[in-house]
Amino acid sequence: MSPFPYKLVATDLDGTLLRADESVSDRTRDALAAVVAAGAAHIVVTGRSVPWTRHILDDLGYEGLAVCGQGAQVYHAGEHRLLTSVTLDRQLAGLALSKIEAEVGPLALAASRDGLDGEVLVSPGYRVQEGPLPVVRFEDPTELWSAPLNKLYIQHPTLSDDELASAARRTVGSLVDVVMAGPGIVEILPLGLTKATGLSLAARRLGVKAAETIAFGDMPNDIPMFGWAARGVAMENAHDDLKAIADEVTASNEEDGIAVVLERLLAA
Repeated sequence: MSPFPYKLVATDLDGTLLRADESVSDRTRDALAAVVAAGAAHIVVTGRSVPWTRHILDDLGYEGLAVCGQGAQVYHAGEHRLLTSVTLDRQLAGLALSKIEAEVGPLALAASRDGLDGEVLVSPGYRVQEGPLPVVRFEDPTELWSAPLNKLYIQHPTLSDDELASAARRTVGSLVDVVMAGPGIVEILPLGLTKATGLSLAARRLGVKAAETIAFGDMPNDIPMFGWAARGVAMENAHDDLKAIADEVTASNEEDGIAVVLERLLAA
């Protein structure tokens, strides 16, 4: 078996490492274990904040670094502690929201609070995806701004995710960053914050360079990570915008797309 050609494997979670039922197949687990045995590191890079990621990492027996919250948080899974955390300026976020609503009309909102146990607050009308992830409903708008936030989520009653993200980016792109991270998930982030910024911080702690990294993803929020890494691999189920800039398209998350690539690289 030849040496593995990369020192770092960065994987998104939803739609990439995880199947629809939030499990990781035995084949993919074995491929990642073989990569680690060959001397590379595996880093999870996800839009989920730490509280929504921790149970998955624990199930994987994952003890390394993870990049959470679209790059806002670098989390040490083995020690269960935050190493870095970036928060959203709430006054700037409020201004951005008002400008977006002036452009497209009222929005349904959710927000991710900072910290290891930060809650996700959800306003009336916000469509929460089915699953076990906990949320806290709120009625009083002032509650949204009562504690530090990593990001806001916005939804529109008629615009598609791509249309909403495009309109928001066009309206407030000089104030905040706007990303489409999945079905029904359009996020407002601190300006300049991406998965690439968080991954670069984590990689630096490991002594690994961008030129030594292969990254896997499925959504437009993975584009900066692909731009940073030496090689970007999009899943077959990926958004067209990500496929357009990927170095390679592999099988879907349901068909062990990560394992397909890693096995080939291990055997090449």
